[in-house]
Amino acid sequence: MNDFHYDPPTEPWLDTLYKDKDMIVFNKPAGILSVPGRDIERHDSMYSRLLEKHPNSHTVHRLDLATSGVIIFALRKDAERELKRQFQDRETKKIYYARVFGLIKEKEGCIDVPLIKDVDNPPKHKIDHEKGKACKTFYEVVSYGEQTTLVKLMPVTGRTHQLRLHMLAIGHPILGDDFYAEENVLIMSSRLLLHASEISIQHPYTKKQIVFKTDVPFVEPVDGQ
Repeated sequence: MNDFHYDPPTEPWLDTLYKDKDMIVFNKPAGILSVPGRDIERHDSMYSRLLEKHPNSHTVHRLDLATSGVIIFALRKDAERELKRQFQDRETKKIYYARVFGLIKEKEGCIDVPLIKDVDNPPKHKIDHEKGKACKTFYEVVSYGEQTTLVKLMPVTGRTHQLRLHMLAIGHPILGDDFYAEENVLIMSSRLLLHASEISIQHPYTKKQIVFKTDVPFVEPVDGQ
């Protein structure tokens, strides 16, 4: 990762899925930060782009640089507080899709593996059954390729790199994962094949349940597998 070059996509500048007076929802492309990085070279992000038009907006949650999909921002302080509470209290429902290496034998299951920061290799995390924080992910197999599986992931918790490490824990790393995949799996995709396809929340003002969805950009197997 030392030779990492940050070159976020610019088309579309912001792909808006929904907007009202309380919040705005985007379809985040892979390769852009959710919020600005520490140095000026990594200032460009979903949030910094949003601030250009809505200077009073607020972050609610984040997606990894390499992950694409639904991301929500608040446009008012009251909405920020309520949406953050929902994420913290695990009231939101999130669905991701990933294409992983190998054929998952069990068609569905639950991965319950604790994670902790890898202090010797930041920003990585690692499995730690003694000191790690509890993490749980439900999964369902969607389809098989010759060497890969498309899998639906439903995390209960929202730990950093949870889905990457949980798939690795059952022996099926996500294609294109430049943190945890072996070289042969990394080179199978030019990007991390992980997409936040759906988020369900309670609207911070109307209190109605609302669902935001996006299409999965990598439904088809890579290289015709």
